[in-house]
Amino acid sequence: MKLFRFDQQVASAIEVYDSVNAAIARIVRTQGPLAIGCIRLGTNSVLGYHPAVVDQLFLVVDGEGWVRGKDDTERVSISAGQAAFWVAGEGHESGSDEGMVVMVIEGEGLNPERFMPLLERI
Repeated sequence: MKLFRFDQQVASAIEVYDSVNAAIARIVRTQGPLAIGCIRLGTNSVLGYHPAVVDQLFLVVDGEGWVRGKDDTERVSISAGQAAFWVAGEGHESGSDEGMVVMVIEGEGLNPERFMPLLERI
């Protein structure tokens, strides 16, 4: 057995897209187009608006915050146990007033509707 870390101390600051108080700990990247990471959004944070490189599933595991997609001017609340999904090329942004921990899965052909109940289509 091997033990690994993905906590705040090993995370790298996200400084692109005018992001504020956001960091990512990379977890897995395969030779194919699949990557998993843990994003920590601190208080008064923003992960700035940018297009998804590939399909992206944004799973909130702790805390609460907000997300928005390409055509959404309004921020939509999101909290632990909920997820947002953006298709490749879709612009999106997220953030939190109080802090939020998110697992992000990025890859081609992700289909979260196959396994998770749909909360809301925006």
